Amino acid sequence: MDVVLLDGPMGTELARRGVSTGGRAWSATAIDEAPEVIQAIHADYAAAGATVHTANTFRTTPRAHGAGWARAARRAVALARGAVPAQHRIAGSIAPIEDCYHPERSPPGAGALHARLASVLADAGVDLLLCETFPHPGEALEASRAARATGLETWLALTAGPDADLLSPAELARTARIAWDEGVSRVLINCTPARAIAPWVDVLARSGAPFGVYANAGARDGGLGWGNAPEGPTRYAALAIDWVRAGAVVIGGCCGTSVAHTQAMALALAARDPQRR
Repeated sequence: MDVVLLDGPMGTELARRGVSTGGRAWSATAIDEAPEVIQAIHADYAAAGATVHTANTFRTTPRAHGAGWARAARRAVALARGAVPAQHRIAGSIAPIEDCYHPERSPPGAGALHARLASVLADAGVDLLLCETFPHPGEALEASRAARATGLETWLALTAGPDADLLSPAELARTARIAWDEGVSRVLINCTPARAIAPWVDVLARSGAPFGVYANAGARDGGLGWGNAPEGPTRYAALAIDWVRAGAVVIGGCCGTSVAHTQAMALALAARDPQRR
């Protein structure tokens, strides 16, 4: 099975390019304030080798964005679609209703809220739905069920958080098995430090089902990213190739990585498989 290269983080790149990501809407504020920067980021990830691009809809929810959330979600999809080659796929991002690092804040009835965004994203023409950065297994499954109800291909990404302590490998394995049984096509581990992510990768690899990995760069002084490590992209790509060797069919980057990390992974994949050149 060919390895799919997912793009990297939008929020990190917006901040690196001088765009404010403060406030509850976070990266979604840029949809109206800096749409040209969003498009440039998508285009740069495409040029670096990514073929699946996540629309900037992580915070386009009624609770996070407020009035105009549906219009913002549609515009984010259009910005992504207009910036990358026609044959590339656009993923609509669906995130936790509250905070991706606070599973205790997961609200009751989250599935209905996720269904509203899933419906808007499907109507906007995304190719697949990516429910991402969920530390709460129950809400993760509610989100993936809402996404699958649209009829679109659905990926589910769970996180153990920046300190790798929010979701155990065993919890990931249990949640992944339910998700696969219910029709999710890819289960991924994301936004967990790249150097600490191996136990979660291992349980996904042992499942025998299609899985993916897009880690964060870890600590800002950890030598993998955040613009502080010239060799960070190459080091991260080496870890990503280990995930591929373990069986990952999707790899990408999360917080602290950059377009350079995507390019390094593309080069590493090409070196491993000359047909990708």
